[in-house]
Amino acid sequence: MNLKFPLLVALMMFCIEAIHAQNVLSPADLLSLKASRTVQMHPDGNQLIYAVYTPRTANEKPGGSHGKYMLANLKTRESKALFADSLKAYSPLWNAAGDALAFKMVVEGKVQVFVSVGDDFNPIQVTNAINGVNTYAWNPDGKSFVYTSTSLTTDKEKELRKRGYGFIFYEENLKNDNLFKADFDADYKLIKETQLSKDVNVWDFSFDKAGKQLAYTATELKLIDQKYMFRKIHIYNLETQKLTQVIDNVGKLGNYDFSPNGEQLCYTGAFNINDHGVSTLYTVNVDDGNITNVTPEKYKGHIAWANWKSDKELIYLAHEGVYPKLFSYKPKGDKRTLLLDAKEAGAIFSTPVYSSDFKAMAFTGNTPSDMSNIYTWDGKGKPSILSNINPELASKTLGEQEIVSFEARDGLNIEGLLIKPVNYKEGEKYPLVLYVHGGPESHHSNGWLSRYSTPGQVMAGKGYLVAYINYRASTGYGVDFGMEGFGEPAGKEFDDLADAIDYLVKEKGADRDRVGMAGGSYGGYASAWFATYYTEYVKAVAMFVGISNIISKKGTTDIAYEELYVHSGKQLEEQWEMNLKRSPIYHAHKSKTATLIYGGAVDPRIDPGQSKELYRRMKMNGHPAVRLVQYPGEGHGNRKQVGQIDVLYRQIDWLDWYVKDLKPLDGPMPNLDISDKYGLDWAF
Repeated sequence: MNLKFPLLVALMMFCIEAIHAQNVLSPADLLSLKASRTVQMHPDGNQLIYAVYTPRTANEKPGGSHGKYMLANLKTRESKALFADSLKAYSPLWNAAGDALAFKMVVEGKVQVFVSVGDDFNPIQVTNAINGVNTYAWNPDGKSFVYTSTSLTTDKEKELRKRGYGFIFYEENLKNDNLFKADFDADYKLIKETQLSKDVNVWDFSFDKAGKQLAYTATELKLIDQKYMFRKIHIYNLETQKLTQVIDNVGKLGNYDFSPNGEQLCYTGAFNINDHGVSTLYTVNVDDGNITNVTPEKYKGHIAWANWKSDKELIYLAHEGVYPKLFSYKPKGDKRTLLLDAKEAGAIFSTPVYSSDFKAMAFTGNTPSDMSNIYTWDGKGKPSILSNINPELASKTLGEQEIVSFEARDGLNIEGLLIKPVNYKEGEKYPLVLYVHGGPESHHSNGWLSRYSTPGQVMAGKGYLVAYINYRASTGYGVDFGMEGFGEPAGKEFDDLADAIDYLVKEKGADRDRVGMAGGSYGGYASAWFATYYTEYVKAVAMFVGISNIISKKGTTDIAYEELYVHSGKQLEEQWEMNLKRSPIYHAHKSKTATLIYGGAVDPRIDPGQSKELYRRMKMNGHPAVRLVQYPGEGHGNRKQVGQIDVLYRQIDWLDWYVKDLKPLDGPMPNLDISDKYGLDWAF
């Protein structure tokens, strides 16, 4: 009798029981975690509005998370609900004086802006937008709002739709979002509403500090592709009611802000039309539109946000590798000062909100062991944590997270993050899963990494090594690094992922025979590439809203110009053969990888046909372990909790089955019906 096998099984069972005894993060735990977001700091710096988002449970009506606005007293460090639960109010904003609060509510099916003054909460309706208010902002003078509202559908169009003639005219007959100004008296009674823009679609806007000028971005058509690539900053004089300047910004655009004297504008945007991310900081002379790039030359990072602190000083948020940093910058003298480094601060912080004197700041932060909380900072020392929205995480045993780096095959250094299994021991072998970010204009920071489609800490609790690699073309490492994938999809970008697997096998205890991969969008493309071209590297993949055929993707995506300018660089006609050979369907017949394909059934970004094409090519080549799941009503990522629940449990089952447990490719697949794991209360 062979005694080794029973002893091995007993040892494995002991290890599993030890892990569970340590209270690791379960799928149900992950699905219940709350998120937070800062909304606005009171001008005097003593109060803060922030939002907390609570996921819906499995038994609730399908939808997104429940949002609740909180009001924090920054002196007592106590928080309370801003609105009563019975009041369906949202998007709160204080005026510049801080003595009135505006918010949105629905009246007779239309969204309008209301104002409340003082402690007695008595909402006053201010706007009367015929088609409702989309976004809005106070004029700093306190005498008006500016808001966007969508063009009306005509009675004729409504009647045609009612009679069955409501046809879809693709990218035509679009309803633009127009810009309006609502003037009111001292009692917040509406005086008049004036339309400011016409013949363009307005995406966003920002006042100067005196309320005399308005900057807004606009495109000819209300298309997401135009928003990504062709927005121009317009300067509008509210006193003369005339457009005074259209800034010649190029490519992708971040935020923008007037200097206090209104003479300058700063904005973050692309380095050039081919830059795939928001990377660069600019200043603009408002009078003549002259643009100056004030980013350090060959900067090894991406500047994501900037605001004026004074007429002579800017602050900006930059991402350098796996950490964000906050800087001040004085154009005169080209002087930069590091204000806050996330590595030293102890939290990955977001864009700050601040008081009018910049002496109080707040932001959302996360850490490797904390998904989301609100932090405040007075400009000295480390930020202070204000909230505790997921206290249950303190009792969880999580996998240790560390920064890793390795040399790619061509010698370039590649960085990433690794979550080790709970109870990790040097010298032992562990199954490995790589979670690949999308974009590729994105990156992983050294904070909380676990989401419903990339559940790193859940997998660490199950005994996996989990890697998040900032492969070539990621942001946070400079424009040159970001351009490494330009015109060469699935080339050096995904070679980096193969090299990462080799490194993790050699140096970190990954089991060469038990490797999986999952990712969404461009990360789904990577997963499909490894299921086909690099099939020898992975036992199983989970491809979420991913690309399988570059040629047909270019003809069906809603961001075709974005794809052309910042990814391909050339028209399809000039790249037929390369695009074909960089498509997973071209290599599908080679696959020896269990392939789970899933995504939204109405995805405008990566058409659901991309999933069907890979599924069909694999099936037609006799692949025994391929499954396609689509989520009705979902787009590019699942917004409703029902689809998120299924993605999480289905992915875990798939990877456990083929990677951890090494079930044969030609054997039975994991259960199709996994509804017993959803946590449903059955009515029969």
